[in-house]
Amino acid sequence: MSAIIQIEAMTKRFRKTVAVDRLTLEVPEGSIFAFLGPNGAGKTTTIKAMMNLFPPEEGRALVMGRPSTKLGPEDFQHIGYVSENQKMPGWMTVHEFIHYCAPMYPDWDWDFCRRLLKQFDLPADRKIKHLSRGMKVKAALLTSLAYRPRLLVLDEPFTGLDPLVRDEFIRGVLELTEQERWTVFISSHDIDEVERLADWVGILNKGRLGICESVEILQNRFRRAEAVLESESAARKPYPASWLLPEKAGPVLSYVESAFDAEAEPRLKEAVGAVRDVQFAPMSLRDIFLTLARTYRITE
Repeated sequence: MSAIIQIEAMTKRFRKTVAVDRLTLEVPEGSIFAFLGPNGAGKTTTIKAMMNLFPPEEGRALVMGRPSTKLGPEDFQHIGYVSENQKMPGWMTVHEFIHYCAPMYPDWDWDFCRRLLKQFDLPADRKIKHLSRGMKVKAALLTSLAYRPRLLVLDEPFTGLDPLVRDEFIRGVLELTEQERWTVFISSHDIDEVERLADWVGILNKGRLGICESVEILQNRFRRAEAVLESESAARKPYPASWLLPEKAGPVLSYVESAFDAEAEPRLKEAVGAVRDVQFAPMSLRDIFLTLARTYRITE
């Protein structure tokens, strides 16, 4: 599978603060890639460097095979970009804004645009400054989709949206991506919403990449484990390296197995001896993210 975004050892600093630290990342073409991390992790900085809003100090980002620092108007005709702080001309109506954007894109599809206008239930005659936050996001998304970009970049698109608008947004992106086979790169700290969208995930922590793999592989290898030991004193340290956040209360040992496989139970017994009972439970993407966030905090 080819990569539509390739970031190689990229670093970005703001004075003494390192916002992105030697980041290396690949985004498979055709994927819905969730770029996750807490506030301040460096997600927006990474995106702005990718979009040529400022250059990195070290390393580079390739977008559609082109260095980000050389992206120009002809490249942005194939990239849709929606950010949480996107500036829009409030004095224009939705209709005027659409007609303002359309001439910039040779591949603008008017039939598709009208379908999106109807699907998003946007009031074409209303001024943008009078739209709700959700409607403004929909207007930005429409004008980023109507020219059928190869790559759609969404930076914190759910901020300030009510649950109904979030659901409509997600269903719209899923339906359109399935139909058009675009690549979607979505940055968010709203894990519950992103989990419904993503098939790949990258997790950023203080500017460094912690995880980058398909959601399927990630969820297959993470399990929440709870074991009842034969003896309270049986468990010994150090525990296996694949165990995250181990805790022991009496005879009960709980931990997250980050390398779950057929050897997970034998590995447990080798570490603690006899086990009366053990359960391995699947984990949601949110639970995996929280486990990793806590692990990063402990190990820093």
